Amino acid sequence: MRYITLGVAFALAGCAATTYEVAVMPRDSGRIYTGSAGNVGGREGPISITIESKAYAGTWVESVPSYSSGYVSGGVGYWGGHHGGWGGMGGGFVSMDNPNGGLAKALLQAPDGSGLRCDLRGSPGGGSGVCRDDAGREYDVQLRPVAPK
Repeated sequence: MRYITLGVAFALAGCAATTYEVAVMPRDSGRIYTGSAGNVGGREGPISITIESKAYAGTWVESVPSYSSGYVSGGVGYWGGHHGGWGGMGGGFVSMDNPNGGLAKALLQAPDGSGLRCDLRGSPGGGSGVCRDDAGREYDVQLRPVAPK
């Protein structure tokens, strides 16, 4: 399972449906607000956060994957040896994790039209980030996978 971090990703791309617990704390207060984010196996998913009785909902979208894969060719060869002839290695598919995790952007809107914009970084084990509301108030974010029931 790969998460895009709400990355979403959200840190967030993946193979199976996963739910994440979202906790946000404003930088000018110690109060913690909660929400949830989902990954249904793609590079985007739903996210919702409630702050002071205002319910924001929207979608996170992966902007940088938490891993990359590709084909690598080339190798080491030699000529001669006990039997003569050429020997060596070929190529193959490889997958590499991004050491910084995946990145995602989340855009959420409340029923009154106000917005919350989040920049998220994540990996399959969770993530973090920052959200900003329309008034410029910033919130630190934590993302934790919810254990399957």
